[in-house]
This record gives sequence, C-alpha cells and structure tokens, in this order.
Amino acid sequence: MARILAIDYGLKRTGIAVTDELQIIASGLTTVETDTLIEFLKDYINKETVERFIIGKPKQMDNSDSESEQLISSFIEKLKKEIPSIPFERVDERFTSKMAFQTMIDSGLKKKQRRNKALVDEISATIILQSYLYNK
Repeated sequence: MARILAIDYGLKRTGIAVTDELQIIASGLTTVETDTLIEFLKDYINKETVERFIIGKPKQMDNSDSESEQLISSFIEKLKKEIPSIPFERVDERFTSKMAFQTMIDSGLKKKQRRNKALVDEISATIILQSYLYNK
C-alpha cells in the first residue's frame, strides 16, 4: 500500500502529516514554508509512494467556508496542475488548532514549546489525517 499525506494549509506555514504504508498510523512529518509546498510535495512523492492527499477544509461554526478557503482553493488548483496523478480529498478541520494546542498541553510540553506555531501546524495536520482514517 501507499501512504496518505495530509496538508494543513496556512498562509505562511503548512503542516504535513503522513500515514505508515499500511495506512494505520498518522504521524506528523514536518512543517514547510507555504511558498515551497509544491516543491516539497514533488520531492516527497519522488521518494515515497503516496496514494492521496488529504487537505483540511476550514469551516465556520455555521458550516460556511472560512476566509482562508479562497487561498486553499487557489493552492488546490495549482496542486492539480503540478501533481495531477495523485487525487485529493477534503476533511473538515474545525477545531484542529485548538485540539493540537490541547494535545501539546496534555503531553506535558512547556509553555515556551507550546508557542511553536510550526509544531501546532504539524499536529493539526496529524489530527486531520487521523480524522480521515477514522472515517474512511
């Protein structure tokens, strides 16, 4: 089997998480600068077999799209052109940042470590991927 890669897209940074090859465990991979995201993904899929991308879909409490959805839609159009061979799915990412922060607290990270926004993004991508795996 191939890996599934999740993307928590952000204006400055993007969190990345992947599954193991059996698609059982979701693990944080890294956080990349968003302007280098496509190049990172191309490089990664040259090294690892990726079956699909999971991309977070930010929603408001009333289920409408959030402001950042327009940026993500532009990224998706670019992704379809640059890496057309890998399909993608969207997953509701409401509350993932809050859940990531709570995960950091629960795991005993000190206040200084919890300020690391890159780590929050990576954990958020992992939560998005776990949600997808749980519901597939």
